[in-house]
Amino acid sequence: MTSGIRFESVSVAYGKNLVLDSLDLTVEPGEVMALLGPSGSGKTTALRAVAGFVRPVSGRVFIGDRDVTALPPYRRGIGMVVQQYALFPHMRVAENVAFGLKAQKAPKREIPARVAEALEMTGMAAYAQRYPRELSGGQQQRVAIARALAIRPGVLLLDEPLSALDAQLRSGMLAELARLHRELPDVSILYVTHDQVEALTLADRIAVMDRARLRDCGTPQELYRRPRTEFTASFVGNANLLPVTVGAGAVSFGGAELKVSTDRVPSGTTATLCVRPHLVGLGDGPNALRGTIAEVQWRGATHRLYVDVDGHRVKADVRELRATPSLGDAVTVHFAPEDAVLLAGGVSGE
Repeated sequence: MTSGIRFESVSVAYGKNLVLDSLDLTVEPGEVMALLGPSGSGKTTALRAVAGFVRPVSGRVFIGDRDVTALPPYRRGIGMVVQQYALFPHMRVAENVAFGLKAQKAPKREIPARVAEALEMTGMAAYAQRYPRELSGGQQQRVAIARALAIRPGVLLLDEPLSALDAQLRSGMLAELARLHRELPDVSILYVTHDQVEALTLADRIAVMDRARLRDCGTPQELYRRPRTEFTASFVGNANLLPVTVGAGAVSFGGAELKVSTDRVPSGTTATLCVRPHLVGLGDGPNALRGTIAEVQWRGATHRLYVDVDGHRVKADVRELRATPSLGDAVTVHFAPEDAVLLAGGVSGE
């Protein structure tokens, strides 16, 4: 099967409501691309356009070199896994996995071996004769993935595949999906999620969606360490976003002057300073900010401190805090100049 996905100015509308607006995006052969965004951002619509479940009002969708915009789903050569598994309750596991092969009219003599291969790959070979009701949620999801892989697709579409699982199962399935990707290096994967951890863990690149449009795209490291927009900074990981005025090699925040790189933003303008909570330390240091404790949250390995600085809450994730500060205590927090990023424009909301 051909691999890789390309959106060329793809727009989708339901009546007069534009739900995907001029999407241009390429998923390379063998790449895992996560579509990350809040509900209503257009990410699931983009996936459904690849699957053939919605028809664009404009633009074209390619799988490999084929224009599939007008093709029905069964002719696209894709595998798909959805949130609720969609297994047939009256069929045993092996029959569920064989379903796609039979629908594609695969030679009957090949089907048992293909089913066994897919079940082995997903660790479900010992459950071939069970019914879905006899499986856990995580096992059912593995069967759904096995069914998608049995047809040997060039493209695998995953629509919120782990959202129905509890935290421990989700972590295990993420590891399994990463392993499957290593074993299937030629398969392109489009992974829809609103979960930052899933996207950061699994994806080669992340496409950040908001209000029907693509807002940003890059590697997880790029988007996390050097976000280009305030929306990316707030949605990919957790961030402090502080309004500042830009000077030459420094910015002013409240009554403090902070040393950060100002290459991105012209001097004399307002901007947003982004710094991740785990990079904010407690006590004196470079770029010190003085404030009072507004809230303390214990999170096991860390304490999350909310520090009121000039009317803004600065979050600091501090490890091994021996003595927990009390509400109203005066404290100093700090961060290194290289750990902050300036974003053009002021803070739109906290």
